[in-house]
Amino acid sequence: MARQERRYSRAEVALAVALLLPNLVLLGIFTYRPLLDNIRLSFFSWNISSPQATFVGLQNYVEWVQRDDTVQILMNTAVFMGVAVFGSMALGLGLALLLDQKLFGRGVVRSLVFAPYVISGAAIGIAFQFVFDPTFGVVQDLLARVGVAAPNFYKHSGWAMFMITATYVWKNVGYVFVIYLAALQARRVDLDEAAEIDGTGQLRKFWRVTLPQLRPTTFFLSVTVMLNSLQVFDIINVMTRGGPYGTGTTTMVFQVYQETFVNQRAGYGATVATIMFLILLVITMVQVALQERGRRA
Repeated sequence: MARQERRYSRAEVALAVALLLPNLVLLGIFTYRPLLDNIRLSFFSWNISSPQATFVGLQNYVEWVQRDDTVQILMNTAVFMGVAVFGSMALGLGLALLLDQKLFGRGVVRSLVFAPYVISGAAIGIAFQFVFDPTFGVVQDLLARVGVAAPNFYKHSGWAMFMITATYVWKNVGYVFVIYLAALQARRVDLDEAAEIDGTGQLRKFWRVTLPQLRPTTFFLSVTVMLNSLQVFDIINVMTRGGPYGTGTTTMVFQVYQETFVNQRAGYGATVATIMFLILLVITMVQVALQERGRRA
């Protein structure tokens, strides 16, 4: 028997339009219009303080490809994003699994884990400057107690990247923790009970029972944490200002700020922002395709 399609009444259609239209208008004004303006601006050479912009076509894109610092900034962005996503999700899942157990004082600990997420990134960056200070920082003091010399996090690009990434992961892990904890508390208890009856070990139970149920949550977090990590500006600006050695910790979003507001090249800054948007679009489409393939498998 053929399935009959339900026809919506005029009242239902009118209600749907009334609910969706204001949100679509706001998205168009505050999201899609600025995006299109940014793409348009990438074809111009414009000093942000000047009332006029000069059309240069693809010149900004050609310059981006040919510049010596492009590869370095792309690598910085990829490393920061990869470590931030993997580190935040791994630590967040571990903490969620731990604090999902019946432990004394777990409510207080949950609050302490989530608290850094709601603190300003600039404030956390200032605080962690004292943690990583090579002269009187906490890391320096701890390493000195075991006879190990602390590295100078502000003079070596690798250590500087580690510093800002560790700071971001510490700030962001509370967000991942809360989402994973909610997913764990909503999982099917009967599957856990069946695994226990079968005598399944804890590690095998995690891989075969718990983790598959967290797949939609993991996909959601992989997208949102990736997007959030690529928008980090405050921590980098406070702690390293993109250095050392010019672009040691400069990411694409920090380059947008640097070119637009420091170098007064808004057209080139818009070009970097457009390229970053295209990269994010491709990565997100790949993630969605993999998610759909996983559902069909």
